[in-house]
Amino acid sequence: MTSLRVSLGYELEVRGRSREVERRAFENVMDQVVLADGLGFDTAWFVEHHFTRGFSHSSAPDLVLAGISQRTERIRLGLGVVLLPFQSPIRTAERVATLDVISGGRVEFGTGRGASPLEYQAFQRPFEQSRRIWEESLEAVLEIWNADGRPVTRSSEYFEIPGVGVYPRPVQEPHPPVWVASTSLDGYLAAARKGYNLLGMTMLKGLDDVADDIAAYKQCLAEHGFDPATRRVALMIPWYVAPSRQEAVDTAADAVLWYLRRQVNLVAPPDYTDARHATHRVLGQQAAGMPPDEAMAILREETMVVIDDVAGSRRAVERIRAAGATDLILQAQVGGLAHEHVCNSMKLFMREVVPQEAQ
Repeated sequence: MTSLRVSLGYELEVRGRSREVERRAFENVMDQVVLADGLGFDTAWFVEHHFTRGFSHSSAPDLVLAGISQRTERIRLGLGVVLLPFQSPIRTAERVATLDVISGGRVEFGTGRGASPLEYQAFQRPFEQSRRIWEESLEAVLEIWNADGRPVTRSSEYFEIPGVGVYPRPVQEPHPPVWVASTSLDGYLAAARKGYNLLGMTMLKGLDDVADDIAAYKQCLAEHGFDPATRRVALMIPWYVAPSRQEAVDTAADAVLWYLRRQVNLVAPPDYTDARHATHRVLGQQAAGMPPDEAMAILREETMVVIDDVAGSRRAVERIRAAGATDLILQAQVGGLAHEHVCNSMKLFMREVVPQEAQ
């Protein structure tokens, strides 16, 4: 049976308002990735969000990853994701290529259009045109990289590339692997039609529905001439493992529920129309308002989160593998969970949950 690649995913939450708490949060996550490098995690993924106080202070993930690149040796560096509509594709191509150069070719290039109307307002982009701007921006970034330094001319309503050669070029040829993040079936199919790798999550839909969407993604890949076996599907899931289930719940339940209350409202905008997605969005909202034990039962049943002992974590890994994922992205640092607990969970996971998978 194919092994899952096991990675880490970061929103970079900050639970507290002081500058010192914020600074320490950055320090902790960078230390965790250094630890992950030695433990055998595949990739460290960092999101891009803006104006989300507390929930995510990861507004410049390329800079965080640049710092991490100088303290690590082998772990790959995941931009999960670059919100393409908010800057010129020239700047995206330059900055991602620079990170690839200084890291020795370790970048994973995740892309997305974002789900926050506030971000679009602040960056002066029309939210209703988000998919179009994202598609045109991604095509432009890839054209720049494929040009290998030769001049590129491209015109759009939202950007201009006026016959310029863009440097530096990525170390990886012709460019870093491309991923698309989505929480809907429409997004999965859009990625498949272009042959892109897929970044997903179970927090909104639950694993069974996500498994159906992954199957549709792979079918669409094949229909468009891409071998599904050559494409990767990653699922990001809040995860805490401890020696006993009760210890795991006692340690992590509050942090996960804090995270859930913010995640549901951030990722699924008010006018979202995917019926199955909306159903689980309501489920997530209900769980957030329930007593912790009831909420955890629902979230565990749907594999929206995993808070468990080693045996329960192993069972969850097998369910995720059976759903069609090739990559598991642990949100080990979730909801401001204490640094010591995060590190203990990471070590236990790689030592006892998937020791055969840590390559």
